Amino acid sequence: MSSTASLDLKSHLAGLFETALKLVAPEARGTSVTVERPKQTSHGDYASNVAMQVAKQVRRNPREVATALIAQLPDSPWVERVEIAGAGFINVFLRPTAKQDVVRRVLTEGAAFGRGTFGLNRKVQVEFVSANPTGPLHVGHGRGAAYGASLANVLEAAGFDVAREYYVNDAGRQMDILCISVWVRYLEMCGEDVPFPPNGYQGDYVRTRATELKAIDGGRLSRPAREVLDGLPAAPEGDEAAVEARMDALIERARTLLGPAFEHLSRIVLDRQLDGIRDVLTRFGVTFDMWYSERSLYDSGRVAEALAALDAAGHLYTQDGARWFRSTAFGDDKDRVVQRENGLYTYFASDIAYHHDKLQRGFELVIDVWGADHHGYIPRVKAAIAALGCDPAQLQVPLIQLVALYRGGEQVRMGKRSGSYVTLEELMDEVGVDATRYFYLARKSDQHLDFDLDLAKSQSNDNPVYYIQYAHARVASVLQQWGGDPGDLAGADLAPLDSPAEMQIMQRLIDFPDAVEAAARDLAPHGIAFYLKELAAEFHSYYNGTRFLVDEETVKLARLALAVAVQRVLKNGLALLGVSAPEKM
Repeated sequence: MSSTASLDLKSHLAGLFETALKLVAPEARGTSVTVERPKQTSHGDYASNVAMQVAKQVRRNPREVATALIAQLPDSPWVERVEIAGAGFINVFLRPTAKQDVVRRVLTEGAAFGRGTFGLNRKVQVEFVSANPTGPLHVGHGRGAAYGASLANVLEAAGFDVAREYYVNDAGRQMDILCISVWVRYLEMCGEDVPFPPNGYQGDYVRTRATELKAIDGGRLSRPAREVLDGLPAAPEGDEAAVEARMDALIERARTLLGPAFEHLSRIVLDRQLDGIRDVLTRFGVTFDMWYSERSLYDSGRVAEALAALDAAGHLYTQDGARWFRSTAFGDDKDRVVQRENGLYTYFASDIAYHHDKLQRGFELVIDVWGADHHGYIPRVKAAIAALGCDPAQLQVPLIQLVALYRGGEQVRMGKRSGSYVTLEELMDEVGVDATRYFYLARKSDQHLDFDLDLAKSQSNDNPVYYIQYAHARVASVLQQWGGDPGDLAGADLAPLDSPAEMQIMQRLIDFPDAVEAAARDLAPHGIAFYLKELAAEFHSYYNGTRFLVDEETVKLARLALAVAVQRVLKNGLALLGVSAPEKM
């Protein structure tokens, strides 16, 4: 029998039951045997319901089947005893050596401990954040960034070939509105009196872009106010349609007055906005393999190609001068316009082309991380994927719920267009990157998050990220007092690790690879946050009641080896979340 350094205990135990099942119930051949961790430690280290699974098929009482299975279980050096519980559960209790050996495994594998092959190297793309470059990233975007980046880390650790992508919405009216907002501020700086449009972007960043534009071009893009305003439709206060019509007219006026320089203006504004977004995300520990331009879909003809493919398959029709996608044939609640009567494509058309392109790039799984308000958009995108001849199950869309910030028990109000939102950068400035990343991941992504700023900044056991990092730092402190070489601990005699607390911690270490796989399977990196908090709690309790640097050398080295194994798993888990593992607090 090999060491547990190369042994997956769950797979090993499942194999034992499969062998016994062939002898006890050969007619149940092919039954998938599952082995899980029971919720209560009194129910053993692992449990299986295989007896209840096959009882009906073999026409025997489940407890009778369980008794027969136990009698035929092959011997294992890792199993101490097996018991029947309840209606026919089989509980397995491990020998201490099975748990002790995980310490050696962690110390030997180091940063690789927890990584697995569940993903089978399948190509998966995670597209996340993808915020319109019309403003700075706010705290809502931050939650999507933390989730997407950590999910990508978890998937990679579980054996997937992961690509991280940001979809840049650099086409369409919203970018034009941003350019006009910057241009009007620029005109102000050039001495022209052009009223700022009420539906323009009003944050301080707009003035920053205008200042940059003037530094680059001087007054070259300035035009007299009378030429800018001449003949523009009126926009009475409160008349939303008139306000929007005036903005459209102002966009066309800018295009006419600036000519080719309008594209120059757009490129400068977009590039500087993206630079700012990249800088903030880099500071947040979030990077991408590709920044994919929406505009490139139009320039390359991919939008027209995707619609042509749908048309050739009979999924488009014309009505009232517009082209429609018959998405109801694929489960959507109504058909969707893809090209308006004026010939312009809809946003949905470019989304169809983008997802078509993703699948053509060979991704077996495409994960789009969207805000919860986009829930209704999922069926139509899946419908388009199906209509293009692909499997809609290849697209999975985790949803990110809203974030509410609280300071002193009071909610911090936000409102994007007015410029009064709280940016991700401001949040990091106040509570730090580590707390921001962890707090975003402390709840399931589809649950509303109340972010307590005071708690995130506190250095107390109530702050979960501080609590976990403190466990890591405590081990570093013990090692410093010891003064030996941690690299030597992999060869320590682990037999002294036999107390209930030590057994519980070692079982928790054994569970880490399963936690990573479960987080990948369920697209739920918050599971890693929960796991780390539980491991830290068990270690703190053990630390508070245990002396490490005792006189007896064998006991001392065994306890230090366990502590270093805990430290390593904490570090590996925190890395998946994008949180640092400090040596000192």
